[in-house]
Order: sequence, then C-alpha cells, then structure tokens
Amino acid sequence: MNILFTSAGRRVELLRAFRAAYGKLDLKGSILAIDVDPLAPSLQVADRSYLVPPLRSPEYVPTLIDVCRRHEVNVIFPLIDPDISVLADARVELEETGARVAVVAKQAAEMISDKWLTVQLFRSAGLATPLSWLPEHLRETKVTYPLFIKPRRGSAGKLAFKVNNERELKFFCDYVPDPIIQEYLPGDEITNDVVVDLDANVLGVVSRRRIEVRSGEVAKGVTVYNPVVTQACVTLTHRLPAIGPITVQCILKDGVPCFTEINARMGGGFPLGIVAGADSPQWLLGKLAGLPVEIPPLGSYQVGLHLTRFDDSFFLTEAQYEQMEGNRLRPGRRAVSGTKLRP
Repeated sequence: MNILFTSAGRRVELLRAFRAAYGKLDLKGSILAIDVDPLAPSLQVADRSYLVPPLRSPEYVPTLIDVCRRHEVNVIFPLIDPDISVLADARVELEETGARVAVVAKQAAEMISDKWLTVQLFRSAGLATPLSWLPEHLRETKVTYPLFIKPRRGSAGKLAFKVNNERELKFFCDYVPDPIIQEYLPGDEITNDVVVDLDANVLGVVSRRRIEVRSGEVAKGVTVYNPVVTQACVTLTHRLPAIGPITVQCILKDGVPCFTEINARMGGGFPLGIVAGADSPQWLLGKLAGLPVEIPPLGSYQVGLHLTRFDDSFFLTEAQYEQMEGNRLRPGRRAVSGTKLRP
C-alpha cells in the first residue's frame, strides 16, 4: 500500500502518524511526498521524496502521473487547498495509473474553493452561516460593524481582515482580491476533522477549538464535542459528497454554530484528533488495504485534550541540499534516487 502526499510542506507529524499506522497494521508499503521546495520539512520523513514543477505548470500533472506509475501509488492525498481542484480535474488521468485520488469531484471542488458558493451550500443544507455579501450587494445594504473580509478563493487565512468602519471597508474592498464580506463573529472557532474513506463513508468526526493560529494553521487547540456540529458535518459530507478526509469550520454565535468554510483535505490539526483516539491513518490505510479495522461510534474520542506546538529542525549540509535538488523532476529527466535524506 503506497501512498502519496502532495504539497507535503511542514506536515511532519501527519506523515509520522501514517508511518505508525503501517506498523500497527503490519502493512508493507511506502510513503511518498512531493513539494516544490527542497527545504520542505516533510520531505525528510517520507520514504521517497521528489521536487516537482509548480502546481500551475503544464508539467505538474504529467510529473505526478510519472511518479504514480513508477512507484505503483495506491492513493493520493492533497495537503493544501490549491491542489484540490488540480487533482479533481486530472482524476481520470491519475486514476488510470492505478492510484485513487482522495479529493471531491470537480463540481464540489468548485463549490468549496469559492467561499460565496460555500455559503450557498450551507444555506441549502439548512445550516446557520454568517451574514454574507459581495461588494456589489453593499450599495443597497445597511451593515453593522465590525465585519470580516477575505478573498472568495483564498487559503491559509491569507488576506483576511477584521473591518471596523466604512473607511476600512472601502480600503479592503480594493485591497483584497475578489472579496467576500461577512459579519464578524467573535465566538469560539471550532474546526472539525471529518475522517471519510474513499467510498464517502464517515468514519469519525473530531471537533477542536482553535486557541491560537499561526499562518492559518492551529498552534494551540483543545478537543471539544458538540453533537449538533458532528451531525452537521455528516450532513455536509454526504451532500458534497466527500471523497477522503475533509475539514469543516464553524464559529459559535450565541452558542449556535455558524459554518464558514470547508477544506477538502486533512487539516493541520489532524494529529490532535489522532492522539485523542480517532486513529484516522490506521482506519484509512486499513480500509484501503481491505484489512479489518474497528471503527468506534461517532464522538468516541478524548475531550479536553490540548495541543500546543513548537518548532523543530532538520539540518542539511550543502551536499545534502544538492542531493535533494537532484530529486527535482523535470520533463525528460529522472530523479537521482527519490530517497529521503538523513541529516
């Protein structure tokens, strides 16, 4: 069972959790990771690591296909939002290699990449969502400050701002590309890691309150449980439908969850749910390999478990850096080895 993570970046904890799952299942196979940056930390913990062309390059998908064929990849997991639409568009070509692609269908990918369409999805599912407007709606609408503005197709919390008055709103409507404006909700932000297999079955839902965020990823958090939120996540999973893990975000307004975003991938805080008892790597690998795995009832995880993160480091000599650069895949060129470095 060989698995591939795209845009592996900093997700060392996640790859290590999958490595542990291989051991628990006594399952053979390799973990592959790709990125554009030779200093992406996760490349140091995969069995095979490759540098690939940029995501929007016409050579990206052919390169990914080559890696899948060469290493008989069984499943591809995206780890950042921009990968999702690219993988969804290329699903047929990628799955012709024998790999399954753990991303939603093209229509669902479009819906969740556009936050205005995501709002319509929440409303159609009967779920509360923040009051939302596009800039052209504000000409005939009286709004109450503060507001919140972000790009319709943004990711990782970039270019998202609190808006305190009309002057700031005018500025940010020009500054933020293609924005969506929403009411500002000061309540707790709850991120929900929804473990979904590749047949759209919900295996688990873990909710965690975000205490501190750094660059769009949780730095401190704590597991919580709300049955209303859990059921809403199951509903959204089926409406998409989800293929592979997703992350659903909501913010509490007077105790009522208002749903804000869906990321069709494993979120940065997934390791907290794993340690809390929702062993998603073991469940996913076991199901993919056809092995018997015990899936507990929804909500069967430790509540009140805190996460606090710190930085760790890998150190590469110049020779090791050059070796990693030698694993950069380009049209017509084979990588030197594809093996991880051990600094």
